[in-house]
Amino acid sequence: MSDVLEVDKLIDDPESRVIVCCGSGGVGKTTTAAALALRAAERGRQTVVLTIDPARRLAQALGLRELGNHPKQVQVEGFEPKGELWAMMLDMRRTFDDMVRVHAGPERAEQLLQNPFYQTISTSFSGTQEYMAMEKLGQLAATDEWDLIIVDTPPSRSALDFLDAPTRLSTALDGRMIRLLTGPAKAGGWGLRKVVNAGFSMFAKAVSTIIGGQLLTDASAFMQAFDSMFGGFRERARKTSELLRSGGTSFLVVAAPEPDALREASYFVERLSEESMPLAGLVANRTHPVLAPLSSAEAVAAAEQLAKGETSAPLAEAVLRLHADRVALADRETRLLARFTRAHPEVPLVRVPALPSDVHDLEGLRDIGTKLATQS
Repeated sequence: MSDVLEVDKLIDDPESRVIVCCGSGGVGKTTTAAALALRAAERGRQTVVLTIDPARRLAQALGLRELGNHPKQVQVEGFEPKGELWAMMLDMRRTFDDMVRVHAGPERAEQLLQNPFYQTISTSFSGTQEYMAMEKLGQLAATDEWDLIIVDTPPSRSALDFLDAPTRLSTALDGRMIRLLTGPAKAGGWGLRKVVNAGFSMFAKAVSTIIGGQLLTDASAFMQAFDSMFGGFRERARKTSELLRSGGTSFLVVAAPEPDALREASYFVERLSEESMPLAGLVANRTHPVLAPLSSAEAVAAAEQLAKGETSAPLAEAVLRLHADRVALADRETRLLARFTRAHPEVPLVRVPALPSDVHDLEGLRDIGTKLATQS
């Protein structure tokens, strides 16, 4: 049997500096991250939440008109936390641009930013969003302005792309196929023709796919300019990877009590273990606890008795049948979660009951935070 996940103990610990919420899409990851951040701020932490979700609902729930690529403090009438709450939404392109300006210097940065190859990879290259999320996390941690950073990771079917992104992106940009582009630029036009004419048609086709049809010379010029900042690029990725494996970081896997979501959660748990990442526990979101000590069979029997009785009681009969359905659903969720805990008995777990409506304000986030911290 898994232990209960003690959320308040996690967010109150002064050694806890980063909490990463991960999981498949559509399980309430963004809302969970925001609710944790709100609760942490109200309990005295200087907290910032980084979301990857482009939907406006989080900004609205926090009482903000919009979220940008830099943290904005949540200041709403009546909201007076012991600490502070800041929030931001990742802008992938602006984060990449800022990174280029930091590492390349003004003149070289301008060359990179105007390059068509760069303009393509900064928005659509595989792994760019995940890498920029890590880049932004590294930036936030380096400032020491906040003592707790909560990250809502991008939803990804391939699970921990967030962790793999620094390696995958730097490998792609430093890979043999793309690095070959550097040679032709140094050799001038003759070198470019030589490469293309020497049986590199498949190579050229692959590169053309990556850059969306832009000339090979754009990619070659990009790699020439990128050389000057590549060391800083990889060093930042290394530092952020170390941060994610440090004692001050915890991962929370968020899942719904459904077969597919729990299969994804199991994969996350296994990958985190393989990568030596510190797992805090599982948040089983949107569960349906039973609200009365009456079995499904008893409820159905009582409903049938009312239906056959002389006195009509359609409302009571309907409530009894709804309760029977609820018990059946709760039993199903319990079996699914029991299967997960048997496979991962070392993973603490907390169940968060489903709300009757979507979260649209601070009170809703506060309600979720309370449920996270109170095992039902």
